[in-house]
Amino acid sequence: MRKLFVFSWLAFLAAGIAALFWYNELQYSLPTPVPQNYHPVAFGQLIKPDNQLVFKNNKPVFLHFFNPDCPCSRFNIAHFKSLINTYGNRVNFAVVLLTDKYYTPAAVQKKFNLDIPVVVDPAVAVQCGVYSTPQAAIINTDHKLYFR
Repeated sequence: MRKLFVFSWLAFLAAGIAALFWYNELQYSLPTPVPQNYHPVAFGQLIKPDNQLVFKNNKPVFLHFFNPDCPCSRFNIAHFKSLINTYGNRVNFAVVLLTDKYYTPAAVQKKFNLDIPVVVDPAVAVQCGVYSTPQAAIINTDHKLYFR
């Protein structure tokens, strides 16, 4: 009887752990559903820059669409920083926050040790055709969408 109880308890714990594992894995392995009001944006489309995204030089702009609560966004922050270090003298970088929670740009800059503009404006994502994170867009010097 005692062996049956121990075996049942261990089986219950194993099933609970397996259920939690699959729930957490499944949540992030499924693709983000495309919103019903989504309109694709063609390459070459004119992007009207946000006031915080106007730079005084004539360099392309790399927009990193980021959600601090998304594990995928947090996972690629090291790679994004390496891009800044490698191409920072040739490209203007900026982070565009896409999140339901409120974060100040200064809080995101401090938390992730970023010395680039952080913008909280979902309209920038709509202009670039971005609806999930992490994604990137490159705006050329003529303010046209070059890559997404």
